[in-house]
Amino acid sequence: MNNRCSGFDERRPGRWNALREEAERLAAPLPPLMVEAERIAATIAQGVHGRRRVGSGESFWQFRRHRAEDPASAIDWRQSAKSQHYFVRENEWEAAESVWIWRDASPSMDYRSDFAPVRKVERATVLALALASLLIRAGERIALMGEPNPPAGGRVALRRIAHHLTAHLSTQGDLPPAANLPRHAKAVLLSDLLAPADELAARVAAMGAKGISGHMIQILDPSEEDLPFEGRTRFEGIKERQVLTIGRVENLRAAYKDRLAAHRDTLSNACRRQGWTFSIHRTDRPANLALLAIYTALGVKHHALQPGIGD
Repeated sequence: MNNRCSGFDERRPGRWNALREEAERLAAPLPPLMVEAERIAATIAQGVHGRRRVGSGESFWQFRRHRAEDPASAIDWRQSAKSQHYFVRENEWEAAESVWIWRDASPSMDYRSDFAPVRKVERATVLALALASLLIRAGERIALMGEPNPPAGGRVALRRIAHHLTAHLSTQGDLPPAANLPRHAKAVLLSDLLAPADELAARVAAMGAKGISGHMIQILDPSEEDLPFEGRTRFEGIKERQVLTIGRVENLRAAYKDRLAAHRDTLSNACRRQGWTFSIHRTDRPANLALLAIYTALGVKHHALQPGIGD
């Protein structure tokens, strides 16, 4: 590492001011987005608090009656001696899995119509942060797809992810990175999914072939869902910067919805083939509904949820 910091010359106060302003700009989205994410996560956490799943860990959960399919070695003889029935000792699942999150921040995600309260990228970021908070509370290890940091848990991991997501509210790629995820990890893709359906399906197939399970959620502005415009309408492309003017846009509404439905069917079928789940979220709807759908679809092995952020 070169120890000379050529960009931090005390004789150049303008440079310091520029760096400070840049730092403040990057940090500005963090408090409101994180507060919103924590509020949403807390709402969901109240509904799953204390839920645990039986597994092969070492922490005792409960005794249950012996079933015909249970081997004799599973019987807890000490507990069974207290009753006329055989009992099996069940333990709580302790092995944390890694969950990898991809939040799309490509140009199309920067869109917000007059029918929505937030941009798509802001909603996707809040959902990613809220999901990360919930997963860490449940004892899972999390990471961002395409980033070098390995999966981790706790407050430090959540802060690192929060800073990355809020400092990169604009990126170029509209496809999940071809990351080398570990086998049997879980993946969550938060995007408007307006990239070519066959390319998105190929990414899901590649991950599914490695035994990676996951959830894909399409986040759309209500105007993209309903095409509510009337009369002469001018459309400006976000990515290609093209302009299209349509005389009576309402005449295209039915065909547009058919095209969107076909696109979704392709994605949904691609997910189904790999054992993934697929859902849709509009930015004019409550974010907690989308978060609950993702969290439930992941089938997280719940530990006793912690009240704080990864404490």
